[in-house]
Amino acid sequence: MGGPALVRAAIGQVISAEELGGAKMHAEISGTIDFKEPDDPSTLKHIRKLVLQMGNPKPSPIRKIESSEPQYPISDLYRIMPFNPTQEYDIREIIARIVDKSEFIEYKKEYGQTLVCGYAHLGGYPVGIVANQKKHILRKGKPPEFGGVIYTESAEKAARFIMDCNQNSIPLLFIHDVNGFMVGRDAEQSGIIKAGAKMVNVVSNSVVPKISLIIGGSYGAGNYAMCGKAYDPNFIFSWPSSKYAVMGGAQAANTLLDLKVRQLERSGKKLSDEEKKKLLDNITETYISQTDPRYAAARLWVDELILPEETRKRLIVALEAVSHIPEFEPFNPGVIQS
Repeated sequence: MGGPALVRAAIGQVISAEELGGAKMHAEISGTIDFKEPDDPSTLKHIRKLVLQMGNPKPSPIRKIESSEPQYPISDLYRIMPFNPTQEYDIREIIARIVDKSEFIEYKKEYGQTLVCGYAHLGGYPVGIVANQKKHILRKGKPPEFGGVIYTESAEKAARFIMDCNQNSIPLLFIHDVNGFMVGRDAEQSGIIKAGAKMVNVVSNSVVPKISLIIGGSYGAGNYAMCGKAYDPNFIFSWPSSKYAVMGGAQAANTLLDLKVRQLERSGKKLSDEEKKKLLDNITETYISQTDPRYAAARLWVDELILPEETRKRLIVALEAVSHIPEFEPFNPGVIQS
């Protein structure tokens, strides 16, 4: 309950750490521990003996089939994924380098195209994939849709797909490269609030295993919708190319600068253009350094930083781990109005 220093300060008793709370004392006197081993290898060996005594678990609701390698080399990921985050790429090309046989059964392919949803297998394990499409969508008679942005149709599609996966006991894999939800008059009139809330609702109420893979940006409400840390995915993996923040560095820096300038002006201080630029540069540098995936990993916001060529192996290990969950809670997202 307290170390030697606290005990001495509280009651004046002088005692060593080993006498107060060492393994020998807890094994022989207090009876707090069940087994005492001399070192880590002995402890692990003992744990394995105990596990051998356990009964068989319930069969997993996840149906596994024979594993197959993708048809394309995973090293292609370095060619497909651009270094510049503003460049377009087709997320289907990423998926084809990861999943078994490069087979991907796409759900509502022609609808809500800034989110790509579909079924695949990874190491023989079924998985429902929800991924941000970074290609800009051009359709005749309709305004262009920017890649990496979640629109009303995309959110509606993803919500229905996630519900289907929950109803069929299919684990979910979210592949992030998202700037957030679309904003503006047209987006509001299309019902982005309702559709976005619907998507967030089903993600937060999902009962099947959830794995997040951040390959690019993961910003703001888009991070929530794509099953960020707040919605407790079983695993979060991140590529070195990822960025993890409330919003992009440039937008955030300008917003913070505006707030800072207003604060100073209220106190009677007027900043010159040169001072504003210096302040903006300082804010930008600080903010961008905090979007680095290493910053997130150091704070346990992601479970592991992985190289692109490690992605398939890591995802298969993660799916193998979650396949030992014997049963899922009943799926009940509540009332979702269409």
